[in-house]
Amino acid sequence: MERSVHDLQWWYAAEGAYWRKPEGPGSNIVKRMQHPVVHVSWNDAAAYADWAGKRLPSEAEWERAARGTAAANQLFPWGDRLEPAGKHYCNVWQGHFPDKNTAADGYEWTAPAKSFRRYELGFYNLLGNVWEWCADWFSPHWHREASTKTRDNPIGPPTGSKRVMKGGSFLCHHSYCNRYRLGARTSNPPDSAASNLGFRCARDVAPGAGA
Repeated sequence: MERSVHDLQWWYAAEGAYWRKPEGPGSNIVKRMQHPVVHVSWNDAAAYADWAGKRLPSEAEWERAARGTAAANQLFPWGDRLEPAGKHYCNVWQGHFPDKNTAADGYEWTAPAKSFRRYELGFYNLLGNVWEWCADWFSPHWHREASTKTRDNPIGPPTGSKRVMKGGSFLCHHSYCNRYRLGARTSNPPDSAASNLGFRCARDVAPGAGA
């Protein structure tokens, strides 16, 4: 059973969709074992990270990992143009949104986790591909509050009680959602999940393990 979302006709609620069957009954992940997991809520992602002896990254940690030493006003890890010299550096929507995806970057859906150019600090695909859950409660005043927010004391929960998501996804297009920029962000309730929403884990550096 599929139900459209009011005013967002390209979104459908598919009964039976979850991480192992991302498009619902009849779909599978057999050929997607190197792709990011999707259809995982913040609650489930946090529980998995805890089980694995890790945690979800804070928003500040996530952005630092993606930005590297790039200037604070730089749009992307590789510069200020999404596709410099016509080259693709992330998996986002090409064509006319939402009815024509040319998949010029090579992927109509998700891409393998190590696709495209590796970032300065060694990470892949923090921008585009899938949104990624962060540990923090969402606050619209993040930049004013950033100096008081730490991994162990994230700000929140504010009114609405949503969690931060970073990075954008394969469904992002400049005409509708250009939140694949380094400083961009959005949020969702912690019990929500979607086909373009995943996560990655973080872990503290052991004392004495490096600078």
